Amino acid sequence: MTSSLKHRVYQLINPSEKGGRLGRLFDMFIILLIVLNILAVILSTMEHLHLRYKQAFDLFELFSVLIFTAEYLLRIWVCTCEERYQRSPLGRLRFMFTPMALIDLLAILPFYLPFFITADMRVLRALRLFRLFRVFKLARYTESLRHIRAVFVDKRGELGVVLMVVSTMLILSSSLMYLAENEAQPEVFSSIPAAMWWSVVTLTTVGYGDLYPITPFGKLLAAIIALLGVGIVALPAGIIASGFIREDMEESNAENKKHTCPHCGQDFKP
Repeated sequence: MTSSLKHRVYQLINPSEKGGRLGRLFDMFIILLIVLNILAVILSTMEHLHLRYKQAFDLFELFSVLIFTAEYLLRIWVCTCEERYQRSPLGRLRFMFTPMALIDLLAILPFYLPFFITADMRVLRALRLFRLFRVFKLARYTESLRHIRAVFVDKRGELGVVLMVVSTMLILSSSLMYLAENEAQPEVFSSIPAAMWWSVVTLTTVGYGDLYPITPFGKLLAAIIALLGVGIVALPAGIIASGFIREDMEESNAENKKHTCPHCGQDFKP
């Protein structure tokens, strides 16, 4: 009886499983609740709205946390329906450290933390903004967000190399600009860490204009770094774009290989 109930709950709360009409309604309810939560967090930062509707915001937050907490606990309970988490309690512990389970935890943690720790108003205000983590819960219900995650996981090696190249360029350009401009502008380029802000702005081709070189060598160096910055920005963009193309091709190939049984209507691979 308990096993049957657990399996039904598992099908209900997992969007990839066949939970029927009730499952689709549950998914739509959670998605709507997440969207309304993000809207509430944004609107509550407007002082006049927060003061006028504080009780409504607090009641909605309490209602949302109760729903999200129940959902989180149910997911921990039914996770053993999946073969990889069947070794209880280690299976449940493994599930609790999966990315989506951690996101579910972060979605409710800001509400409970003030009951266990004492903090000033600035910390409490920051904790309230942590409720924005709830937007990541949409990844469970949106195929596009799952594709983004798959691309970053698949291309993590190449992106790691790009990160190393960018870090090297950042340190090198900051050091050279410090040597070129320190004597001419000691208050602006006072150290290598101070020059890093200029390097970040230049390499990303933003160019705020608050810091700039005045020596001939510094200007030449800035021009070279700015040109290199175009390529630096293009590298991760190209890698991610190729990842999306590959992901789409794999999905198309998988769809083409599917066949539907004329008797039961289930998809299967030959």
